[in-house]
Amino acid sequence: MTMARQSSRFYATGRRKSATARVFIRLGTGDVKINHRTAEDYFPREILRMHFLEPLRTVEHMGNFDMFITVKGGGDTGQAGAIRHGIARALQKYDPTLRPTLKRAGLLTREKRGTWAWYAVVPDRLDEIAAVFR
Repeated sequence: MTMARQSSRFYATGRRKSATARVFIRLGTGDVKINHRTAEDYFPREILRMHFLEPLRTVEHMGNFDMFITVKGGGDTGQAGAIRHGIARALQKYDPTLRPTLKRAGLLTREKRGTWAWYAVVPDRLDEIAAVFR
């Protein structure tokens, strides 16, 4: 690993519903700050902490990165999802070879719920959409 990669910070934006997270990661000891608070203080529910750390578990890098995160908008679940999306995108910038693993796990896809775009149904695809619910 090059010295430039060791000292660099990697930035990505994650979104879910109406929440937006700015995620900065760098190699470190696993310290996580969310809006200048610890992860335990910001998300008292363990399930939300597990949810936003999923990208690190998927690529087996738990505890290898320090993260500084700012998040706004939405509720707890939306914010955890936005952070998860941002971490996955930042990991991809850190190491592009992680993209297939992250993509296969569905961590790079932005969930657009919260926007009105999903109401627009193209008549040509009604059979395809209906098949999903059968």
